[in-house]
Amino acid sequence: MQDHTRLNFADANDGAVPLWALGADALGGWLDTQSDDVRVWVEAQGFKANAGAVCTVPGAGGAIAMALAGLGDAKSQARERFAMASVATKLPAGTYQITSEHTAKELDEHALGWLLSQYTFETYRTQPPHDARLVCPDGVDRDRIEAIAAGEALTRDLINTPASDMGPDKLEAAARALAKSHGAKINVVTGDALLEQNFPMIHTVGRASATPPRLIDITWGTGGPTLVLVGKGVCFDTGGLNIKPGASMGLMKKDMGGSATVLGLAHMIMALDLKLQLRVLIPAVENSIDGNAYRPQDILTSRKGLTVEINNTDAEGRLVLADALALADETPPDLMICMATLTGAARVAVGPDISPFFTGDVLFADALREGARQVCDPVWELPFHDPYERLIEPGIADLDNAPKGGFAGTITAALFLRRFVTNTPRFAHFDIYGWQPTAAPGRPKGGVGMGARAILASLPKALNL
Repeated sequence: MQDHTRLNFADANDGAVPLWALGADALGGWLDTQSDDVRVWVEAQGFKANAGAVCTVPGAGGAIAMALAGLGDAKSQARERFAMASVATKLPAGTYQITSEHTAKELDEHALGWLLSQYTFETYRTQPPHDARLVCPDGVDRDRIEAIAAGEALTRDLINTPASDMGPDKLEAAARALAKSHGAKINVVTGDALLEQNFPMIHTVGRASATPPRLIDITWGTGGPTLVLVGKGVCFDTGGLNIKPGASMGLMKKDMGGSATVLGLAHMIMALDLKLQLRVLIPAVENSIDGNAYRPQDILTSRKGLTVEINNTDAEGRLVLADALALADETPPDLMICMATLTGAARVAVGPDISPFFTGDVLFADALREGARQVCDPVWELPFHDPYERLIEPGIADLDNAPKGGFAGTITAALFLRRFVTNTPRFAHFDIYGWQPTAAPGRPKGGVGMGARAILASLPKALNL
């Protein structure tokens, strides 16, 4: 993965330029406290403290004496996160230090937004650097914010890398590198060994690819509550024999966004040395087309023993996740979280910016919502609606991987996964998008982490850390 040293704070504040981050309603009062020269200069520049606006004020000899950052009015602040990220990309090169007063939550958002604004994907093309650096604001946990930014950068790098360089083998290599960097253990079951060790659906979905399927298993930590993260690692999804149209296949390099997100979250957890026992499971496959590809109307027997009728080979993510979830459920953790770019129905329901989640655990749901608000990582709970269970029961087998009719596709997929988690009371499933369709502050167009920061913020309360 790339070197992201720019996603760290400046080490010293000697000579740092004072940075005043001001909302539109606070600008007038601030100007009243300044000298006539500063007031006249700022007004002459037309600075209104609109969101993302920048104004530099010269001092003796023309050097920058201070800088102003616009945070916008209440409406714009409610509509857009990370106004400081826009500021960071507009300021001249140099080191800056936030001088204005803010709440702890605001300072955390400003600090994280600044670091996230420094991300560029440069594997294939050099991008212009953003050379405005920030001194970590007083009261902000530097290690935590830098760990979050690094985890997010890892997620983005993995999703942005095309399948030609991010197949199941390369995803394994990234997982191995992460495990090594944190002293974690890793075990990988590959190819026909999946059948020997009873992961039949992972093998079936991935067997048509030139790169063998595999199950990646990372463990870390020796004490505390147990947490399992399961991430969908479909490195490219053609749709299989139910092949996708070209327009729908164009973004399928991101179909491993669940695995990318859990690896980014795992980095955050390990870098911060949270007192828990972590396990990360990633079924890594390509859903390809060949003579041995699985077919519509095939009936598969899962690791758990449940049979699954295949009514669409393009509903493959839930199949590979099912075997991984069943494995984790055999030694029930205190909390199990599944993350996947699973259904288009989730995007129709909440769009690309919100992470919908399902859980029967009220404590986790409450902790997650609170954490999401704290770290500007929006989530929304959808229901495990039991009456829809009949929609995933085809009659000829225990389960249907692609119910007809099109209703409640996000919910039926979640219910399908829940069938494989029978021993773990505390289970949550996230149906994320993993892609930023248009650039936004701190989030360039491309791969993006969703839900990881909210989960990280929720863990102390959810697991009593």
